[in-house]
Amino acid sequence: MTKKLLLPIFALLLSTTTSATPNNFSHAKVLAKENVYFDRTGNGTFYCGCSYTFMGKSGGRVDLDSCGYEVRKNQNRAQRIEWEHIVPASNFGRARQCWQEGGRKNCVKNDPVFAAMEADMHNLTPSIGEVNGDRSNFNFSQFSAPASQYGQCEFKVDFKSRLAEPRDEIKGQIARTYFYMFDRYNLNMSDQQQRLLVAWDRQFPVTQWELERNRRIAEQMGNDNPFVTGKKVWNIGHKNSGDGLKTSLTGSKEADVEPLELIRGNKNSKVYHLPVGCPSYDRVSPKNVVDFKSEQEALSAGYRKAGNCS
Repeated sequence: MTKKLLLPIFALLLSTTTSATPNNFSHAKVLAKENVYFDRTGNGTFYCGCSYTFMGKSGGRVDLDSCGYEVRKNQNRAQRIEWEHIVPASNFGRARQCWQEGGRKNCVKNDPVFAAMEADMHNLTPSIGEVNGDRSNFNFSQFSAPASQYGQCEFKVDFKSRLAEPRDEIKGQIARTYFYMFDRYNLNMSDQQQRLLVAWDRQFPVTQWELERNRRIAEQMGNDNPFVTGKKVWNIGHKNSGDGLKTSLTGSKEADVEPLELIRGNKNSKVYHLPVGCPSYDRVSPKNVVDFKSEQEALSAGYRKAGNCS
């Protein structure tokens, strides 16, 4: 066979290979770079709108002057692209048994549901490393402090209260990403967080880029975000589909299909904490931990929900 015939066949095989569904976080970042954000570097990073240049497999270099970004503390991370989980990995990881038995590394190695959540491209976006680090796993909120921590970047972090507020342009996308992740992987969202995100969803409707991003990701993942397309609408008290659990656990033990979401009580204070939305969940001393399978079980035992849960 001649070289002229071989080249088109090779190109076809290569394109088919690179369009595969991501099987881990590293793979997802490469696919996101090559098939989703390949032409969006001039449109800016997620939280700050800074231009950047891709470098290496999935990293990048940020043009801080393009958006008037001022380094708050970490110069090295401020200059590089990192891939942000809009719904933090620790938030959905804490709901898994694997996290309680060995943290993120254990989940990546042994839990197919966590691996699917971590690699879900609908939840991934390029961010300035410093902002990604400062946001940590803080819940999103709204507060009156001026947006001056990062120069002209309109991102605010309340480190004391462990809260973050993004710029208006992405609040709707954040809300619809939360709806997607919590619905698809059957996570519990507090009423307070639901109210805020429902308001953002209504106030900041789907943009053309959000629709295009959803289309590109769906080509890689095999599923779209129905809260972007309008197939689903989140209302307070939404009942999750858990579709991602069914897909992720094909071939796994039936006993593992439902995620373990233990409520963590403190036997000294008689306060309980949810695995998602309660910042003190991991701060309860092991000697004081009492686990419950549901909030009702905790309430029946005389416990009350922690006041700092969102």
